[in-house]
Amino acid sequence: MANTVVKVKLARDLRAKNKSEAAELRSLFKRHGVCVLNILGSPGAGKTTLLEESLPKLSTDLRIAVIEGDLYTARDAERLAQSNIQVVQINTEGGCHLDAPMIGGVVSDLPLSQLDLLIIENVGNLVCPAGFDLGEDATAVVLSVTEGDDKPEKYPQVFREADVILLSKTDLLPYVPFNLPEVRDVLHSLNQKAPVLELSAIKGDGFVSWLDWVRQLVEKKRGETHGCESARAR
Repeated sequence: MANTVVKVKLARDLRAKNKSEAAELRSLFKRHGVCVLNILGSPGAGKTTLLEESLPKLSTDLRIAVIEGDLYTARDAERLAQSNIQVVQINTEGGCHLDAPMIGGVVSDLPLSQLDLLIIENVGNLVCPAGFDLGEDATAVVLSVTEGDDKPEKYPQVFREADVILLSKTDLLPYVPFNLPEVRDVLHSLNQKAPVLELSAIKGDGFVSWLDWVRQLVEKKRGETHGCESARAR
């Protein structure tokens, strides 16, 4: 009798645990009415500088906290703490992204019921963070003109899934080979729903549009939360 070879396909979702915990986080944030923004970008794209410029302006009318993700050190967290907001540090010690269990491990350190906005500054990377849901309401991707204009085509997923795309360090456009019209066309082909905002932290250009976008995001979350509360009351 001839031997019979049976092929059995074994497959499991390696991110199932992350998806489950992200769903729990999303429910937790919704119960407390906290809007959560996940900020992604390469190392040196200007994520922390963006927040240094944004937090003092946003905190005039919003209650904000930050979860700061980095491989090692608390340097960025210390910079942001100068804005007199609560900052919680997560060191991945070599890990290339934050995941939902990491966020779940520190949210108890935050007064969620007293917050309007929780900002997560993810680990500097355009690849891995795009695949991990953190329970956020929206994702912002920062692309600096100094990184080169080929990044959206080389790393399309993170730009395709973004809710807003920030082109940073635009004051350096005269000095670097960055084809802005071409990048805008590529970004539009990848993602037609996300606004593309040009920013310069040095000059302060573009921040009005960016801050307005953040405030509108928070207002949208407030509306959803109040709608749920009204429905439960009925």
